[in-house]
Amino acid sequence: MAYTDFSLEQVCKTFHLTLMSAGLFDALAPLPVPSWLRETLAKGMPLALGSEKAHSEFIVAPILLASRDLSQDRVALYSGQRLDSDPASGLTGECDFVLTLTPPLPIMQAPVVCIVEAQKNDVDIGLGQCAAQMVGAQHVNARESTGISRIFGCVTTGETWQFLKLEHEALLIDNQRYYINAVGILLAVFQAIIGSYAPAQAVAV
Repeated sequence: MAYTDFSLEQVCKTFHLTLMSAGLFDALAPLPVPSWLRETLAKGMPLALGSEKAHSEFIVAPILLASRDLSQDRVALYSGQRLDSDPASGLTGECDFVLTLTPPLPIMQAPVVCIVEAQKNDVDIGLGQCAAQMVGAQHVNARESTGISRIFGCVTTGETWQFLKLEHEALLIDNQRYYINAVGILLAVFQAIIGSYAPAQAVAV
């Protein structure tokens, strides 16, 4: 079994999570969108139709890079990195994208945000995989004694973005979805997530 095999129900049953709906990012003001991001999205979105890989390259990755820029590079961005935290429990496999609190390193450390590209353009299908990766990230942080127990996740089609939060055994799904036509709000959400980790939580290497 691997991350991709989990349904949301399986994750909750296997790892004894309590699933709840909640407002995770209330009253956020949109951030200014960098001109380079606007231009990149304008050029890339027509090319992203019908292809998950194209969504990743032309929509998702630029938004994550802009979020990293806005945070003054407080996070590192990994694409396609393996996160094998507990293969016996099925917590193994590649992650589409992961944000960490350490500088870029050959071995991923201190993961805090897991981003999953929705399969078949369906956000709901990706929730189980994302939740499983969040549990995997939580296990890695516990094993490495990073002091980070709160993990965020996101499932996206490129156009639609659904956020989650895992803290201890509570899995919260945001009761609001976000859309590519409001990029400034998306950037504000990622800054709220990154800003929720105090600088003291950044893991030295």
